Amino acid sequence: MLTMVGKFFTDAVIEQINQRREGVIFLLWGAHAQKKGRFIDTNKHFILKAPHPSPLSAHRGFLGCGHFKQTNNLLAQQGRTPINWQLDPIE
Repeated sequence: MLTMVGKFFTDAVIEQINQRREGVIFLLWGAHAQKKGRFIDTNKHFILKAPHPSPLSAHRGFLGCGHFKQTNNLLAQQGRTPINWQLDPIE
């Protein structure tokens, strides 16, 4: 859970991104993150929601939600570069 300072900081960052940018893709994972969606103008931005990815709840809808692929599709629709979501192998 966020501290009060963390909550205000997060809210301020979302507010600034919401006001100053367009076409941002917000991935809101879990109930606490999804509450932040009320600060986001869905006429300017995209919101993808899923359950929290913690090991205790990932099987409730996060696994298989397709957010990484959906994000890249939305980026491509905007003429922007897709994200390489692959992690380098651990050696």
